[in-house]
Amino acid sequence: MSIRLIVGLGNPGPEYEQTRHNAGFWLVDNLANSLPGARLQRETRFNALMAKTSLGGKELWLLEPQTYMNRSGQSVGALARFYKINPDEVLVVHDELDLPPGSAKLKKGGSSGGHNGLKDITSALGTQDYWRLRIGIGHPRTLNLAQPVADFVLHRPRRDEQLLIDESIEKALRIIPIAVAGDFPKATMELHTA
Repeated sequence: MSIRLIVGLGNPGPEYEQTRHNAGFWLVDNLANSLPGARLQRETRFNALMAKTSLGGKELWLLEPQTYMNRSGQSVGALARFYKINPDEVLVVHDELDLPPGSAKLKKGGSSGGHNGLKDITSALGTQDYWRLRIGIGHPRTLNLAQPVADFVLHRPRRDEQLLIDESIEKALRIIPIAVAGDFPKATMELHTA
């Protein structure tokens, strides 16, 4: 078993580009830029930006749904069905309120934790049994902010937080080839101890 589809979650449009909720897009953009020939292009049948590439000799799809976060499952489900990609071959990269900026965690399955993008993907795939790469953005309460969560995720991180989020994305990018190869224990250990 290996990863065949990496999905970055976010919201389309320039007004959302630099917001915390787009951390998944940020990682997939960086990954696409690092892989030869991986150019994200609009694919209307999946309502997404996507690229077909390879990593470590394995075919790999990159996907950024353009449906807005709450409807991400439409793109993910359609592409997974079309290319016969099993849920356990899907890695969804998303912002995570329960992790501080600068941290990233890899896990398989589990609840959506209130993340509407994950809820919709779970519904579209018919299972929670897919991989998640959680990019910490912090929580307004733990960052001593009075902002409601919905407002917090749709705003830019402060400069110090952005630097930490960028660091966690760099750490996460280093384990992507290991996950694509299917060595999840090693990928998890390297990411969680980095």
